[in-house]
Amino acid sequence: MTQTITRLLFAGLTLLLINPAFSQEKPWMLGPFERPANAQPIITPVFETQFQDVMSGKKVKWESMATFNPAAIVKDGKVQVIYRAEEKLGEKEIGGHTSRLGLATSPDGFTFSREKEPIFYPGNDSQKEFEWTGGTEDPRIVETNEGLFVLTYTQWNREVPRLAVATSTDLKNWEKHGPIFKEWKEGKYHNVESKSGAIVTQLKDGKLVAAKINGKYWMYYGVPHIWLATSDDLVNWVPVENHEGNRVPVLSPRPGFFDSWLVEAGPPPLLTENGIVVLYNAGNSQQVGVKNLGNRVYTGGQALFDASEPWKLLDRTDDQFIQPELPFEKSGQYPEGTTFLEGLVYFKGKWLLYYGTADSMVGVVSTPAK
Repeated sequence: MTQTITRLLFAGLTLLLINPAFSQEKPWMLGPFERPANAQPIITPVFETQFQDVMSGKKVKWESMATFNPAAIVKDGKVQVIYRAEEKLGEKEIGGHTSRLGLATSPDGFTFSREKEPIFYPGNDSQKEFEWTGGTEDPRIVETNEGLFVLTYTQWNREVPRLAVATSTDLKNWEKHGPIFKEWKEGKYHNVESKSGAIVTQLKDGKLVAAKINGKYWMYYGVPHIWLATSDDLVNWVPVENHEGNRVPVLSPRPGFFDSWLVEAGPPPLLTENGIVVLYNAGNSQQVGVKNLGNRVYTGGQALFDASEPWKLLDRTDDQFIQPELPFEKSGQYPEGTTFLEGLVYFKGKWLLYYGTADSMVGVVSTPAK
């Protein structure tokens, strides 16, 4: 009997050590999330699809190298995932390809069909100076009460990555509004690296919509720190500054923890009865962080901010709640491994969390809604 109990305890401890991603250390957290049985990537590169590229004038296999870093939204009773795609050019230099955004649709959140051409890309339009030739990267998406879809994404012209906004009513036809800080204070932050815009949402009548707090919309953004910005209309944004006129990080890296190298806003945060739950991407610096995670590994953390003062940090996880474990999460363009969080939806009584794996594919985890 004693031996049996010992074996069970050992097995349980082994399971915890192997799979720490699904720990639930604080009651306000979303989760615990679980991978599907026999988990596989849900969106992978394909060579068959082609697209007439405006920049080169040639047909390109636009998603032949990588399909990763997904936004997600529910529309018409289906999960819609907008993913970043890169064509294969013979090398794997991160940042050296052109990124476009594809659209995949699923009736269950796990099996997807895809559009054959990108739905968002650098074109011959008002944004070409900011998007040629690096492209459009790393989307997040929210919906308004009126049904307008608001996309935040990174414009990459191979000089400065800039956070930008676009809007749509159907996810296929988009109006680009340009870099979010171009006009503010004569472009004070226009030429400063910005990316990863995560607009706060709330669950209303079973649907996630952009939330107003104190009469304004709020967005967590940036890397290696996370900053705040506010908006009246979801298009024009004002960075939150202190009395000295400087941006104030609301979340920063911590020596000794899984997020010792950098923190970066994940999917749109969720306004809950406990506060604003921010899922964020965390980079580890092995020298000053967690030794057994490896160097530059991307995991996921959660932070809780005050519901009426979104800059006020209330709590934060001590451990990552998700991390690269499976082969497809640790192989590809980014061999150190990533579970890079960007898409969160409420769908059929579950939370579905979509993430990029090693800058190469898309994965999903889920948890029943509490």
